[in-house]
Amino acid sequence: MQTRQLGKTGLRIGPLVLGGNVFGWTADEKTSFAILDAFIDSGLNAIDTADIYSKWVPGHVGGESEIVLGKWFKQKPSNREKTVLITKVGSEFSPEKKGLSERWILQAVEDSLRRLQTDSIDVYLSHWPDASVPYEETLGAYDKLLKAGKVRSVGASNLDASQLADSFKAAGRQGLPRYAVLQPEYNLYARDSFEGPLQDLVQKENIGVIVYFALASGFLTGKYRSEKDFGKSARGGGMAKYLNPRGLRILAGLDDVARETGAELGEIALAWLMAQPGVTAPIASATSVSQVKSLAKATELKLSSAQVQALTAASRP
Repeated sequence: MQTRQLGKTGLRIGPLVLGGNVFGWTADEKTSFAILDAFIDSGLNAIDTADIYSKWVPGHVGGESEIVLGKWFKQKPSNREKTVLITKVGSEFSPEKKGLSERWILQAVEDSLRRLQTDSIDVYLSHWPDASVPYEETLGAYDKLLKAGKVRSVGASNLDASQLADSFKAAGRQGLPRYAVLQPEYNLYARDSFEGPLQDLVQKENIGVIVYFALASGFLTGKYRSEKDFGKSARGGGMAKYLNPRGLRILAGLDDVARETGAELGEIALAWLMAQPGVTAPIASATSVSQVKSLAKATELKLSSAQVQALTAASRP
């Protein structure tokens, strides 16, 4: 498997990252282990989770995904050695347990390390912007974690170009570590928040970029083409926002490339992302081993420049 340099982190990752939001939720522990085994066996190596996954599920408290990963690492220690582990801090557990203050980061990292049953996190991300905390405080906390060896690199999710640039300025003023990885939302349907100033900035500064919602919550697999399809999964109810003339135009463009390549629509949508300037790797989750095999196939799919351009045109906002 050909790997890509993740910005200036010194880490190399496969061209696709496995999303861990499903572990302990729509994939139980046994299924999650099978998915993880298949992913590593395919030659891919980067896994993305967050401390908060999956608190949104009734009866869950957060940390469920990290706990499953920790058990998988414990079961076979070589799994941890083969994995580039990405997790996040900042989402709200409670009014006292949220945000990017030094106090919470230093507590939350210990909670994540315990759940993950590991001594260090490869990429630790600020999950959401926190306007109540100066960048200097957040980056200062990360500086302590880097020096202690508890994290290897730091980054952020959901920052726009202005926020990312401000974080660089703050780091420069105080001699603090800069965010080296960005995790924005980006896919064939959601393009505006990444393309333009943010895409230009990450390329200029050599920031590693791993994009989430790569398949628009499953819409870009082609599984949801009318309201009667909404019942096909737990996420089906959220598909209504995509079922409009533009969404259907994107599916038609994917259908055209599928006829030319024989690939599945989701594989094509991921391959389009892998071909975009500034993108290191998209994140995609799987709830079965067969879906992992499809993700691995996406990394081997090479779209022609004409196919990339046709999809870009079909999805133009």
